[in-house]
Amino acid sequence: MPAASSFKFSNLCGTVYRQGNIEFTKDGNSVISPVGNRVSVFDLVNNKSRTLSFENRKNVARVALSPDATVLISIDEDGRALIVNFKRSTVLHHFNFKKPVRDVKFSPDGKFIAATHGSQVQVWHTPSHLAREFAPFNLHRVYTGHYDDVLSITWSADSQYFITTSKDMTARLFTLYPVEGYRPKTFAGHRDAVLNAYFSADHKKIYTISRDGACFTWAAKSDGQESEEEDDDEELVPRQITGNAQASTSTDQRDTTIPNTRWGIQERHYFMQVGSKVVSTTFHAPSSLVIVGFSNGVFGLWEMPSFTNVHTLSVSQEKITSVAVNPSGEWLAFGASKLGQLLVWEWQSESYVLKQQGHYFDMNTLSYSPDGQQIATGGDDGKVKIWNASSGFCFVTFAEHSSAISAVEFAKQGQVVFSASLDGTVRAFDLVRYRNFRTFTTPSPVQFNSLAVDPSGELVCAGGAGDGFEVYLWSTQTGKLVDVLVGHEGPVAALAFSPLGDRLVSASWDKSIRVWDVYGRSSAVEPFRLNADALALAFRPDGQEIAVSTLDGQIVFFDLKQGIQRSLIEGRKDVAGGRKAEDRMTAANNSSGKSFNSLSYTADGTCVLAGGNSKHVCLYDARDGVLLRRFEISQNLSLDGTQEFLDSRKLTDAGPLELIDDRGDMSDLEDRLDKTLPGARAGDMSKRKYRPEARTKCIRFSPTGRSWAGASTEGLLIYSLDDTIAFDPFDLDVDITPETITATLAERQYLKALVMSFRLNEQHLIRSVYEAVPPQDVKLLTRQLPGNYAEALLSFIAKQMESSPHVEFHLVWISSLFKAHGRQLREKSGDHAATFRALQKGLTDFQENIVKLCDENTFTLRYYIDELGKKDDGASGMMSVDA
Repeated sequence: MPAASSFKFSNLCGTVYRQGNIEFTKDGNSVISPVGNRVSVFDLVNNKSRTLSFENRKNVARVALSPDATVLISIDEDGRALIVNFKRSTVLHHFNFKKPVRDVKFSPDGKFIAATHGSQVQVWHTPSHLAREFAPFNLHRVYTGHYDDVLSITWSADSQYFITTSKDMTARLFTLYPVEGYRPKTFAGHRDAVLNAYFSADHKKIYTISRDGACFTWAAKSDGQESEEEDDDEELVPRQITGNAQASTSTDQRDTTIPNTRWGIQERHYFMQVGSKVVSTTFHAPSSLVIVGFSNGVFGLWEMPSFTNVHTLSVSQEKITSVAVNPSGEWLAFGASKLGQLLVWEWQSESYVLKQQGHYFDMNTLSYSPDGQQIATGGDDGKVKIWNASSGFCFVTFAEHSSAISAVEFAKQGQVVFSASLDGTVRAFDLVRYRNFRTFTTPSPVQFNSLAVDPSGELVCAGGAGDGFEVYLWSTQTGKLVDVLVGHEGPVAALAFSPLGDRLVSASWDKSIRVWDVYGRSSAVEPFRLNADALALAFRPDGQEIAVSTLDGQIVFFDLKQGIQRSLIEGRKDVAGGRKAEDRMTAANNSSGKSFNSLSYTADGTCVLAGGNSKHVCLYDARDGVLLRRFEISQNLSLDGTQEFLDSRKLTDAGPLELIDDRGDMSDLEDRLDKTLPGARAGDMSKRKYRPEARTKCIRFSPTGRSWAGASTEGLLIYSLDDTIAFDPFDLDVDITPETITATLAERQYLKALVMSFRLNEQHLIRSVYEAVPPQDVKLLTRQLPGNYAEALLSFIAKQMESSPHVEFHLVWISSLFKAHGRQLREKSGDHAATFRALQKGLTDFQENIVKLCDENTFTLRYYIDELGKKDDGASGMMSVDA
């Protein structure tokens, strides 16, 4: 078992979007999406997702990426910001804006950050992403003038001007550096809050869009027009830079057309979406396309300034809270926070590039496939989702259940997943044809909350809270009920088949576990008494021992062969979480949540992983009962139970501030209305409670032993031993040129030269470095090679095998690479399938050529031997004649 401290947070699946804004990276190939207090990046070209390792204090409200894609700013609901090195996922600076930030934007040149601050706008100098400073944020200027909260900021292309919009139904144009005689222009005339304003590509027009669906086009007034806002006789004085703005020597040559223009309304247009409001907008300046998301789940594209409707489509049942467009204008990204949807739409071909949605309510259970490549999850929304463990994407969703999923299990053989639900059915799904091919039911209604499948896949059993607390067994082949096991006096909380398939163990709330011999003729049942209600159980991989968690916070280990209790772990203090907002006592004295509701053995059976209704997941040594490590799944203060001590300043006469329902104060009418029918609520049934709790409902170890996953409040957390983001020091080096590579190679620094050539990605340079490596150094070099270059090197070798004659040299490289990086390549074999096929083809061609050459040489040698034999025979005949 590797060191317990080696497990690190790897990825967050099951949640693709929560709230806030989504952004495209500058190359247009990836989408940045806030998920709770973390940020995920979805690579649309390589079909991968990764979650950045940092955490905000609360749920992320806004994100912004610098133009050079090096700095990411992530701001939570309270206005606390993290400045992050985007490539390395390293937090550089912390900063508090001291107010909720509704929008934050980098200037196009990357030198400034503009952020809203109530009715004001603050512009800051961008901190350095290479150096850590004591006070990295330097305020450039504060801009005032709006009478209500500022909603958006849009920069001009030259980074000298920006336009802001506000709830006061106006937009205002500001200059980065003061212009003498210039007063910020106010764009008034809307009848609702102005959501966004945009510059056209030539900056001769400005478009403002309000919440009620009005889109105004502003342009320079003609000479005959009179201005109501400005004095006609006022002279426009050329701009002069004041002393506090540290401008370059070329400031006098800056274009002052935008501030000196007398703006007026040129056209008024309306989107005409009856019964819906505009929620989110974006603008693609090169193609002059306005993309608008409405509150009824419809989005539309309009070409400006003609206001021609290009495309309209309904993509969701809820309002589209965020819209983004990639730099090329081909892909549109939409986020719907209520459903947790993230969609990427290619509007020209009218097809989805990405369509992902997490579980609508809590994720209850999970299960790893036998090879560890897939994860099945079940949620309160009645859906079973199958996720790719390496890419983090959901590739199939089964929605046949009509109530919450309580348990899912993969069959040990074959592409089948089983699910148990509170609707009283157990269903089997085929992962080849993606269909529900078996439905198992009972004679009387039962709410199933436990499930087990025997190793052969022939039997499936489930238990729950029925009239008699029975355990039901079905045949997978026929779908018929085979047996009913009776004996428990309380709901069956957990079921597990022995890895050997000879016994079934059930745990119940009647303070007992029972061992059933389902295949034997004997009906004898061996019960084990417990001190409290059983909540979860797990089999050791060798089938000789089981671990059971009880309501009093203990983990009890039983030896099934000898029928005795082997050891006990007291875990009440280990699993104890933080103090909830409504708790009347401290976290240390509170008994609620101090028990484990899920257990899982590691692949080698030496350790036990346990999770419960708290923010902690505990890893124990199964033999000695020692706590090896306690994982903290979340530091999100937006969740209940993450703080050890509560802030007394947030206590009011009406109770804690966190528990006061302020949804009636929301600006959108549809957010204030409660449309749920009486008795039809799902999820958390407590009427006055809206804050989710930090907890894990299910944890499982991967069969490979390299990772484990937990179904938590925030989604599917994956902790792994593999550092997927390998540090590459050459990313930081800007002096990688053909000359430096040649010089490095001359110094016989082969590893450095090879990696530098891959960074430059010039094939002839890679080939020259590759062929210059001495064969005796290949083994050492492949061991030191960073893991993220192994696949690229194999792909290069596969291409060289088609044309290069160095057969043995290639084989030495391939053998050394597989020995050094074989495990990593095998675990991600699906991603490298094309490379492996090319290698196989090259090796097959090698084999065929060598076989052909050997056959030809064999025939040639035989011919020469025969000819030589004939000559020898002829010479001996001549000698005999002479004699």
